[in-house]
Amino acid sequence: MNKTGKYNRKAAEAVAIQALGFLAQDGERLGRFLALSGVGPEDIRSAASQPGFLSGVLDHIVGDESLLVAFAEHAGLAPPQVAAAHSILSGGRQWDSA
Repeated sequence: MNKTGKYNRKAAEAVAIQALGFLAQDGERLGRFLALSGVGPEDIRSAASQPGFLSGVLDHIVGDESLLVAFAEHAGLAPPQVAAAHSILSGGRQWDSA
């Protein structure tokens, strides 16, 4: 987030990386994400460097309200902040984080 309370791309990527770590902490959550994304466990590192992967991580998170709430709580963020990061990474405009 920048000084005006808005996310920039770098901050949004940091949220997505946190989200990936959150998914990885639970085998069931990670397994579901991998199954839906089509990425194999052995390919996750290389996939993470591909354009759009981090957006896909947040797309997965915001697409499931209970997962969104759990991640937001874990990360110390409000769900709209996670949605704002998703918007940035998926080509949307900068949104207020509050």
